[in-house]
Amino acid sequence: MQQMANALRFLSADMIERAKSGHPGMPLGMADIATVLWTKFMRFDAENPKWFDRDRFILSNGHGSALIYSLLYALGYSDITKEDLKNFRQLGSPTAGHPEYDLLQGIDYSTGPLGQGIAAGVGMALAERMMNARFGDDLINHKTYVFVGDGCLMEGISEEAISLAGHLKLNKLIILWDNNNITIDGTTSVATSTNMKMRFEANGWRVLSCDGHNFASIEQALSLAQEADKPTLINCKTIIGWGAGEKAGTPKCHGAPLGLDIINQMRQELKWPHKPFEVPNNILEQWRLVGIKGEGSRQQWENRLNKHPQKEVFLSYIKGKLPNELNNILSQLKQNLISEQKTMAGRKASQKVLTCLAQHIPNLIGGSADLTAANYTNTPTSVAISSKNYTGNYINYGIREHVMGAIMNGIVAHAGFIPYGGTFLSFVDYMKPALRLAALMKLRVLYILTHDSIGVGEDGPTHQPIEQLAMLRSIPNVLTFRPADSIETAECYEIALNYQGPSTFALSRQDLPVLRTSAETNQSSKGAYVLYEPTQKRDITLIATGSEVWVAMAAKDLLEKQGIASAVVSMPCMELFEQQSKEYQQLVLGFAPKLAIEAASPFGWHKWIGDNGEIIALPHFGTSAPGKLLFEKFGFTPDCVTQKAIALVKGQ
Repeated sequence: MQQMANALRFLSADMIERAKSGHPGMPLGMADIATVLWTKFMRFDAENPKWFDRDRFILSNGHGSALIYSLLYALGYSDITKEDLKNFRQLGSPTAGHPEYDLLQGIDYSTGPLGQGIAAGVGMALAERMMNARFGDDLINHKTYVFVGDGCLMEGISEEAISLAGHLKLNKLIILWDNNNITIDGTTSVATSTNMKMRFEANGWRVLSCDGHNFASIEQALSLAQEADKPTLINCKTIIGWGAGEKAGTPKCHGAPLGLDIINQMRQELKWPHKPFEVPNNILEQWRLVGIKGEGSRQQWENRLNKHPQKEVFLSYIKGKLPNELNNILSQLKQNLISEQKTMAGRKASQKVLTCLAQHIPNLIGGSADLTAANYTNTPTSVAISSKNYTGNYINYGIREHVMGAIMNGIVAHAGFIPYGGTFLSFVDYMKPALRLAALMKLRVLYILTHDSIGVGEDGPTHQPIEQLAMLRSIPNVLTFRPADSIETAECYEIALNYQGPSTFALSRQDLPVLRTSAETNQSSKGAYVLYEPTQKRDITLIATGSEVWVAMAAKDLLEKQGIASAVVSMPCMELFEQQSKEYQQLVLGFAPKLAIEAASPFGWHKWIGDNGEIIALPHFGTSAPGKLLFEKFGFTPDCVTQKAIALVKGQ
């Protein structure tokens, strides 16, 4: 087994040395642990990497990516070659600097930002328990293993993650801590004196220990973790850069190549007389046999699946399929909303849509960061998930926005459910790192972000979002929706559910009127559309989003009395509008002067208004007062918009 572990060490060291870039300390230090885990415990089949009931693995300390690439090659995964190892960290190579979810089949999650992996592991372990509760041990019974380093456990998200995992008793979650006592700045003692055993036990975990370089000790700890009734942390005492001569046990081997002298010294001391990237056939064959050892288990699982009475339902879950009749269901909902003509807050309209969706999408999983009563993320069919009831469909995340985002990512990466989670728009900053990873991996996660403007009112500037919309719109692959009424809200949900990537919903606290008279087509699908076109040639185009669209509609009536013909454009999703043809964009925006209205930062609007346009926005923070007074103070009223529009038209 020692030579199998050394194969991983030298492949990793050779990759980093050839690239002149990388982090050799962790792969050298955790190679023994990885060898025991994969040879003795991991349930997988390298020839069928996406077998659903396989164990999941996350490398939370993703800077040690050379280790997972060495493993995947040694195990015989078909989509990674020796040439890929030689091209580590190079342009176009699947062996990227940190593991990327969509580049190799053996990568279960994109990692790099420390702490995100441990949090996503909680999401995967929770998804496993929820799927198990629905389909039983015959189809779902696997574990989630996570490698973490000291940095992962220092990041604040780790506390949110381990607290919720312990509370939910996620006993299929096993974390292996690379306890090497070293960070970039020196020993861990320069920044922390936390007793990790007490910390994890206080959060409801079982804590085990092992010598990370003793195969029997590692195996014993992993064996004890298999039948735990709570999540398990294994404290693996290791030496960073094990075998790397004078650099071992020091920060010098954390984030820089070892150098040929050290690697040659390692070859002598570890009795590895082989050229770079060379693994003797007998050792490689041992690894390849490990790669296919799960074939029998996979075949037995496939046989059980084929005979299972819930097979089709199960497959629809893991494929993320939506009901065939969903479009018709939402169309009927929109027709009802038009008929009712009931004013309602964006958050309340969202709840109406979610109530409808929950009745037809059984694997829709909701939640909120302790703001259910404010976000309206619950529905009449919501049942809280707990350690005693994983069949529920609603997660009480507690006041933990950051981990809520990461757990939803883990749930989607695991597959089986469509999650949505709620908080205030101003608090989206707390989970931006997780949202960014969802965008990077193109995960279908829905973020319900209520209290979307100064309409929050008396809570004041700490709760009144200003720059958040611009921030969300700047993230690649994210759709940012700010619907104007209940009809657009339903349309935006329809788009989000059919989109392969994350979507955010900025929803009002205050009531909004129904502005649409027709819902035959999804007008929001192109990002922006003409809500009102005057009978004569446009003098001005009013462009607005969300709660400001009704203001624009009221202003166009006032302008008409002044003899000014104005069109009103609703822009619920700037990103989708940007994807449209220039011809469509011009058709919507027209050639007249443009006035944009949004109670948020003006950043990003200049692209749409042109050189002669104006913006009514908020280039500053809000203040504490009733929302209505704030809209009046800052110019978001029909009268103020009318005055600005008249000045713009006359100034041409």
